Amino acid sequence: MAPRCWRWWYWTAWPRTRPPPAGCTLSVRQQFSTQEQTPQICVVGSGPAGFYTAQHLLKHHPRAHVDIFEKQLVPFGLVRFGVAPDHPEVKNVINTFTQTAHSDRCAFHGNVVVGRDVTVPELREAYHAVVLSYGAEDHQALGIPGEELPGVFSARAFVGWYNGLPENRELAPDLSCDTAVILGQGNVALDVARILLTPPEHLEKTDITEAALGVLRQSRVKTVWIVGRRGPLQVAFTIKVPRPRKRLTELLLRTATEKPGAEEAARQASASRTWGLRFFRSPQQVLPSPDGRQVAGIRLAVTRLEGVGDTTRAVPTGDVEDLPCGLVLSSVGYKSRPIDHSVPFDPKLGVIPNMEGRVVDVPGLYCSGWVKRGPTGVIATTMTDSFLTGQMLLQDLKAGLLPSGPRPGYVAIEALLSSRGVRPVSFSDWEKLDAEEVSRGQGTGKPREKLLDPQEMLRLLGR
Repeated sequence: MAPRCWRWWYWTAWPRTRPPPAGCTLSVRQQFSTQEQTPQICVVGSGPAGFYTAQHLLKHHPRAHVDIFEKQLVPFGLVRFGVAPDHPEVKNVINTFTQTAHSDRCAFHGNVVVGRDVTVPELREAYHAVVLSYGAEDHQALGIPGEELPGVFSARAFVGWYNGLPENRELAPDLSCDTAVILGQGNVALDVARILLTPPEHLEKTDITEAALGVLRQSRVKTVWIVGRRGPLQVAFTIKVPRPRKRLTELLLRTATEKPGAEEAARQASASRTWGLRFFRSPQQVLPSPDGRQVAGIRLAVTRLEGVGDTTRAVPTGDVEDLPCGLVLSSVGYKSRPIDHSVPFDPKLGVIPNMEGRVVDVPGLYCSGWVKRGPTGVIATTMTDSFLTGQMLLQDLKAGLLPSGPRPGYVAIEALLSSRGVRPVSFSDWEKLDAEEVSRGQGTGKPREKLLDPQEMLRLLGR
């Protein structure tokens, strides 16, 4: 009797030691399932790039085991520490990542700093492949006089402060000034401006930290300027519509040229807080207060554009403009750091040199996300990018380009970490912390009250 499904018959009735009959094509999953070994794969970083890479590997290889290492005690990277608190819908992707973490072929190991607690060569020795997905944890410096003055912060640190990143919990920005200037015109700049100007009562039901909310309640900031060195056609922020650049340009032009109706004009006139975009301005110097102890303004070089298309650049005209302010937030880009001396790194571009995610000249080492392509794009961009890296890794595995024979995986790394006094945090540990955060938030109607102190987190876990 002829089988109804050829592939079903082949995998249940045909001896697996024999080659498939002529004309039979196997799926990727079926081809991998003929391999007896379990590929042990390590992913460094538990943000979107790390989880999307792990998701692809687990979905497209039925035997692969993925260990995700994270330096924080908690997972999810910029989804937790970068997405603005008033955009909760963007954080729904955490549900998908949680499903991945619950796979019996996936394990999360937080509180492990790769490059300090364990080296990349040690990981490569223990695993068939290692994927670096640790993101961009630094910021681009302005490189101008006065940058070190009190009252000047990176937007990255400011975002980390209101989103509960432990390393930024002591930031304590002084919001007693009237005017703030944000340098840079990307999505982060818009987030920061919105948080500065949103009435605190509108943030009370979000997951913004209570400490940040307390400071914002006392804020005297009334005006925020978002400054860019180029023009409206070159702004870096994005919108979720088809043909976004055309749509964005139309919105900017309409806002700039159309006279508001009577109702809108009255609303604008009565507004207690305002913001604006300043184009063709490049920061030249942060100006100090008379006693030199605080920022009092910023000197901007007036610019014009030269070149066309991708070669367009802003050049100074020779004119300058002084803009009084008491707070300067630098939002000119995030930057990745080198993780280990054994891993090639391009300091100029801030990325690991790679070809479609394969680290150049280091077989078995891969990268995904911002450390692969630079700090650009949104979560969906990172998803596509990470899936591609996972695809390249599986292609190499299928082609026999990765180490053959068994690898110990986490068993070997666990022994190393234990000998060094490092106690990793599991995903079930995170879920205990998650439940505590949710419980603390319920009293004030918030989705959660984030834990900020790593030592308190460890105490809650009985460490």
